[in-house]
Amino acid sequence: MTMTIKSLALAIAAGAALSGCATVMNGTNIDYMTQTDPSGAEVVFLNGLRCTSPCTLELKRGSDTRVDISKPGYEPVYVLIQSRLAGSTFGNILAGGIIGGVVDGGNGASNTLDPRPLSVRLAPVGSGQQAMLLDKNGKELMSVAEHNDKVRADVAKTIGNQLAETGSN
Repeated sequence: MTMTIKSLALAIAAGAALSGCATVMNGTNIDYMTQTDPSGAEVVFLNGLRCTSPCTLELKRGSDTRVDISKPGYEPVYVLIQSRLAGSTFGNILAGGIIGGVVDGGNGASNTLDPRPLSVRLAPVGSGQQAMLLDKNGKELMSVAEHNDKVRADVAKTIGNQLAETGSN
C-alpha cells in the first residue's frame, strides 16, 4: 500500500514536470489587441487573420509575425511583432524543472509578443510625419520605423528577409 502511494506521488510529480508550467498557466496562444489612431484601419496579420481596429485576435505566443495596417488618407505601415521570452520564464523553469522549461520553450508558451498591445498613430498622407508606436496611455514610444529596425534581423530569421524588408533575399 505504501508503495502505491509513493508511485502515485511520483507519477503526479513527473506529469507536472513534463507538462511545463507556462503551457498549463498561459497556453500557447495569446489575445492580441491592435488599436490605431484614428480607429477604423484595416489590420492584416501575416497568417491571414484580419480585422478593423480596434480589435483583438488570438495569435501564437511563439511566432514572430508582421502586421500591415492601412486606412484611406493615411500612409500604409507595417509593424514587425517579435516573440520573445516572458519575464516568468525562469520562474517556470524553477517550478517545472528543466523538462518543463524545454516543453514551454518548444511550444512558445513561455513567450509573449512585443509590442503588446499594438497601438499605432497613423501618419496622414503627404504630412511628412511618421507612424508612431504608442504606449497604453497613448504616449509616443518611438516611430514604427525605429521599432522595425530594432527587431528586423531577429524577426527575419522566422518570417524571411523579404517580409521583414531586410533588403536581402
